[in-house]
Amino acid sequence: MYDVVVVGGGPAGLSAALMLGRCRRRVLVCDVGEPRNRRSRALHGYLTRDGIAPPEFNDLGRRELPAYGIEVRRVGVTGAEQADDHYRVALANGGQEQARFLLIATGVVDDLPGISGFEECYGRSIFHCPYCDGWECRDRRLAAFGRGREATGLALALRTWSRDMVLCTHGSPLPRRARERLARNGVAIRTESIARLEHRDGLLTAIAFDAGDRIERDVIFFTTGQHPQSDLAIRLGCTLTDRGTVRTGTLCDTNVPRVFVAGDASRDAQFVVVAAAEGVKAAVAINRALQAEELAK
Repeated sequence: MYDVVVVGGGPAGLSAALMLGRCRRRVLVCDVGEPRNRRSRALHGYLTRDGIAPPEFNDLGRRELPAYGIEVRRVGVTGAEQADDHYRVALANGGQEQARFLLIATGVVDDLPGISGFEECYGRSIFHCPYCDGWECRDRRLAAFGRGREATGLALALRTWSRDMVLCTHGSPLPRRARERLARNGVAIRTESIARLEHRDGLLTAIAFDAGDRIERDVIFFTTGQHPQSDLAIRLGCTLTDRGTVRTGTLCDTNVPRVFVAGDASRDAQFVVVAAAEGVKAAVAINRALQAEELAK
């Protein structure tokens, strides 16, 4: 019987496992090795680790776990079933483990549009977060991609990093007030459908429209929605927010007993440093819950 099975070995899961190990808890980390930022060349905004490659960051984290007796397996979790005061956890390799608590830290997956060239540029010249990659793209020819209020907000926010800005909505109209505000802030608008993205080995050169014309661009930031990488929390009955992420309390707790969710799959601020911090918060909350069960009244 494990005290905690951590599902997901990214910053949130590894950080939680480290803290739980330091609390002398028996922990199993299950990870399939497909983090959201696996396409990125570097992560940013993490003090002392700014610019590190995501695989290197995660590898450094995993190296710290054996000293605390934490087990890490390269395997997915396909299901979990509550049994009294613990969970039976089904693994993708056909195995099964038991744990008193579950911490789900599998993150989210960005919904990429089916536009030719988008997949090839993703992570090299197409990004979702200006706080993570805006500095490297400063003063370049930028495009915001998306629809509705989210896309308008993204285009306006990107003015912090570049004055050369265009919003592409891929056939979706914009309300008049949004158009007027974008115009007042010097953001050009292209609502035509996009035929393809032109690039050289993933480095964007231009956006080509169905009508035949094109505009030269260096970088695209997009907002097209996302979904949890694993539906485990949903199948367990966790409630979701309007954005499709798991609704959690301040300590990463959910509405399902003994199930915690940390990282990008649970909160609005989706940064590596925040995910790591949430992992610690969840670990402390789980340890306190274990203490409450173990200590005499």
